[in-house]
Amino acid sequence: MAHTHPYPEPALQEVIDRNRTARQLITAFSSTTLTLADIWQHVTTALDDTLTLAAQITSLHAELSRVHRQRADIIAAARATLAAHHDGEADPLFYLRDELTAQHADEARRGEGG
Repeated sequence: MAHTHPYPEPALQEVIDRNRTARQLITAFSSTTLTLADIWQHVTTALDDTLTLAAQITSLHAELSRVHRQRADIIAAARATLAAHHDGEADPLFYLRDELTAQHADEARRGEGG
């Protein structure tokens, strides 16, 4: 079953580009309407939040992709184990042990421990 997302994937580069354009407009507006400088500062702060969120989304997307890959690898190892058991192999659990060892080593390399 395919995994569907309830929300479309954001085009983060487009978001960042629009953010840059908005900042340029704010710079222009704030220099011509000094009485609104405080208001423009609030808008600039909100734009800073957008960039922070874009960075967090990028990081979370990478982590989610890694977890999906790990899950697929575990499922493949489980299927291989069941097939090996069905075929009467001497050590059908080898496939699961091997995959779990590989994932543990990957976590250790990333410093997750566990």
